[in-house]
Amino acid sequence: MLDLRPNCELCDTDLPPQSSEARICSYECTYCATCVEKLANVCPTCGGGFAPRPIRPQKAYRPELKLGLANHPASDKRRFSKFTSEDIAAHVARIKDIPPEQR
Repeated sequence: MLDLRPNCELCDTDLPPQSSEARICSYECTYCATCVEKLANVCPTCGGGFAPRPIRPQKAYRPELKLGLANHPASDKRRFSKFTSEDIAAHVARIKDIPPEQR
């Protein structure tokens, strides 16, 4: 199940569970749409591409399955990229021209 991290790991913008601006890589690194554009769709950590983060329903529409945010809340642990802006820029420049499906 996705972690649903609460913030952009670069600019610290809030990304609540219902945000349509949240983007994730396959390792669930989480960034806002604005930062993903600045990053040329290159994850600063793994080098993969990003996809819109799915929205977890607020309620359990099938109560017998105990799904939804009420049963599986979003994380409240804020995360930040451990890389410097210079390192991120070099990383992005190195691989941005390779399509995500070929990285």
